[in-house]
Amino acid sequence: MKSRTEGVERDPSAHGAQRAVVVGVELPDAPDSAEAPLAELKRLAATAGALVVGEVVQRRPRPDAAFFIGRGKAREVAALAAASNADVVIFDNDLSPAQERNLEKEIGRSIVDRSRLILDIFATRARSKQAALQVELAQMEYQKPRLKRMWTHLERMEGAIGSRGPGEKQIEEDKRIIGKRISVLKRQLEVVERQRASQSAARRQYFKVSLVGYTNAGKSTLLHRLTGADAFIEDKLFATLDTQTRAWELPGNTRVFLSDTVGFIRDLPHHLVASFQSTLAEAIDADLLLHVVDTSNPDAELQMRVVDETLDGIGARASRRLVVFNKLDAVRDRLLAQSLIDSTPGGIGVSAKSGAGIAELEGRVAGVAQSANVALELRVPAGAGRLLAFIDERATVTERRYEDDIVVLRIHAAPRDAAKIEEDLRALTRTP
Repeated sequence: MKSRTEGVERDPSAHGAQRAVVVGVELPDAPDSAEAPLAELKRLAATAGALVVGEVVQRRPRPDAAFFIGRGKAREVAALAAASNADVVIFDNDLSPAQERNLEKEIGRSIVDRSRLILDIFATRARSKQAALQVELAQMEYQKPRLKRMWTHLERMEGAIGSRGPGEKQIEEDKRIIGKRISVLKRQLEVVERQRASQSAARRQYFKVSLVGYTNAGKSTLLHRLTGADAFIEDKLFATLDTQTRAWELPGNTRVFLSDTVGFIRDLPHHLVASFQSTLAEAIDADLLLHVVDTSNPDAELQMRVVDETLDGIGARASRRLVVFNKLDAVRDRLLAQSLIDSTPGGIGVSAKSGAGIAELEGRVAGVAQSANVALELRVPAGAGRLLAFIDERATVTERRYEDDIVVLRIHAAPRDAAKIEEDLRALTRTP
């Protein structure tokens, strides 16, 4: 095990923040990472408002059943937490309720595992009603099996068979309360999700594009660059949880709808994946996914694998994808970055911050969207100015000729626009 308090990054603006020691266990099946151990956990801790004052990294063949890191190592962590005056110990792994309880007794500090830390961050980031409900539901599902540790100060009473102490009675009561709250949250989510589904249905005939990617890959910045939307942008993990959908005007009179989705992360808590299933449906239903990658991150390839695995897990395996290598402006090794782009099918390099590569990206997406367009041959009365203007604005006209008072057109249009054009033309030519 390696532990240290010196050299840990300290944020001078974090005065009064909780002081945290971060702990990670490297297991044999852990993926290789180019970043230093616990680098991502420290960013998560900072996002949650903690000041990291010490860190511990241990290699083990398998987790200890009682303490995850073993009793001896737990005592070392306790000494480090005391020496650094830490308030909380944050683990980069998921702990069982029993392990949390044992560690809390041994270390004498509040214990937070990776899932709980991410849930806490999500709770501070939820802005819409749907996101708030989704996060609370995930928190309730996470907390339910951990109720026992809240009442360990109330020992079970001795006595006749079947007698129960106040702690056990309180646990049962809390389970009922949480169970009822979970049912209420699920019903409320169903209502909100039906409203969102109806909004999505109104866009069904338009070509839909979704931004997906690892957290902090720059999806919101890219959404703003592409559509001009006032997206919430912050250089922190999970800056926004709410799906935003905006119209995106592309070359060739091509309009698509572009959606931003919640960022993925390694070991995303399964409660969150389940709760955010409806939000992630934007990715499942999309005609095209733009997989946004932070090219400046040394673990870019690992993050790409995490996103691909998450997409496969939610049923977006067959979706058509373009890989957008973002943050070229922040890349240090440009040759390495270009090699990664060139070796990735459908890869394209951009900088949402500077605008580099954006025109090429728009052209590529327009080409994909136009391949799904409907081809029509029309005979439009020359006096139908409003319809002809709509066609010029929303469709690609490949041929135009005049026969007396008729305009003959060959066009390509999105399915929804093609349906409207045909309907309006029928109304114009219908015999009174």
